Amino acid sequence: MILPIYIYGQKILRIKCQSINKTYPKLDILINNMFETMHNAHGVGISAPQIGLSIRLFLIDLTPYSQEDPTIPSVKKAFINPEIIEEHDPLEDHNEGCLSIPGIREDVRRKSKIKIKYLDTNFKSCIETIDGLFARVFQHEYDHLNGILFIDHLPAIKKNIVNRKLTKIRKGKFEDLYPTLTI
Repeated sequence: MILPIYIYGQKILRIKCQSINKTYPKLDILINNMFETMHNAHGVGISAPQIGLSIRLFLIDLTPYSQEDPTIPSVKKAFINPEIIEEHDPLEDHNEGCLSIPGIREDVRRKSKIKIKYLDTNFKSCIETIDGLFARVFQHEYDHLNGILFIDHLPAIKKNIVNRKLTKIRKGKFEDLYPTLTI
């Protein structure tokens, strides 16, 4: 089932999310719905707050990119209660967008390599070191779980430039390419 994506201005996008455990109801259905929602919006990642849930869960699907570029890992999975346990230099700038902030893309500086810990869908603990696009998307989605949006990483001058667009988005004035929920 395709779920509406919460858009900039919704309070849920600024809340620090809570961890979940094996007893979380219908988690498998939720994850399937999130994948369907993300694919419908042509995203590579989606977090639970973006569909209105304040839980520590996000999905990443890089398979479309890995088919075009063999240096990008073929990752398609859910990350439950994820953590970044180490960050490695250098910092790299890369253009980012967000399903919750339609029509805005800006360069964001992030660590190029990180070590992560998370639970898979069987609640098995996993630790890996990731880099490149995978690390970037992971950091972007991880930020969502802490109430942080990619625009929060922009320098002040860039924030001033996008503020007018953000005001329009908050008022529901944007191209609605997928089901959304505004204030």
